[in-house]
Formats: sequence, structure tokens, C-alpha cells
Amino acid sequence: MSKTVLYPGSFDPVTNGHLDVLRQALKLADRVVVAIGIHSGKQPLFSFEERQALIAGAIEQSEFADDLARVSIVGFSGLTVDAAVENDAQFMVRGLRDGTDLDFEMQLCGMNGVLMPQIGTFFLPASPVVRPITATLVRQIASMKGDVSGFVPELVAHALSRKFQN
Repeated sequence: MSKTVLYPGSFDPVTNGHLDVLRQALKLADRVVVAIGIHSGKQPLFSFEERQALIAGAIEQSEFADDLARVSIVGFSGLTVDAAVENDAQFMVRGLRDGTDLDFEMQLCGMNGVLMPQIGTFFLPASPVVRPITATLVRQIASMKGDVSGFVPELVAHALSRKFQN
């Protein structure tokens, strides 16, 4: 039986931390579905199509580029567990940077377990070099014309630069 995991997030923008979790997820599963959350109440910096292209481009330029065929990039606007079912995922993957993430993710895991008990969750620890990276901080640094090249793939750094040129 093929194992599929859902890796949900906003990916606004995709960071080296996201790619670290994706790299680990590809070791666990035959197929990874990167599920970009689309919420009408939030105004992302990048559109869904831009985020989808940045994720695909980042994978193509990564050390695990050969695994791109095992990755699907989709959007979802409802419950994460519903997105998992719709994409035939048996598990969800969540990255953890620190204890604060663990506390929050454990709450989500518990709620998701009640909503959809057949969908499990794997927690993957961030590698030390990417542990401090958050998309929020990356956006803030980029908006102030700071150098984000240590936190995101090169194509994402260029895309951020273009967004904040004004």
C-alpha cells in the first residue's frame, strides 16, 4: 500500500524550514501532498499560484529535486483533515521548532483526532540550522529591505525583493 502524507501550511513564502520538513516527509512516505491553505479572511503576500510555483521551483533547485514527481501541491480552504481525506493521505506532517510549536500542534492533533480519527499526525523536528525561521519573520525582514537569503531559497528571495521594491 502506498503511503501518502499531507503537509499543510500557508507557505507564504516557502522557507528553508518548510523544505527541511518536506525533505524529512519524503523519507517517510511514497507521496507528499503540500497543501496550501487558502483562507478568505487572510490576505497573503503571495497568491496561491505564486506560492505553488515557488514551492515547485524551490524543490527543483533543492538536493531532493529528483523527488519532485512524488510531491503534489494543492490548495485547500476547509478543514485540514478534510484535505487529507480528499488527497488520500493517511497522515499529516507538522514541523516543530520548539516547545511552543509542540503545545499548539498537540492541540491541533487532538482536535483533528476527534474530527477524523483515521488520519494520524507525524511531528518532525526542524533541523537546528532552520529552527529560528518563520515565514512571518522572513516577510518582515524582506519588507524592511533586509537580506533573507539565509532563510529562503534563492528564487523566493528574488520574489520577495520584487514584492517589496516600492
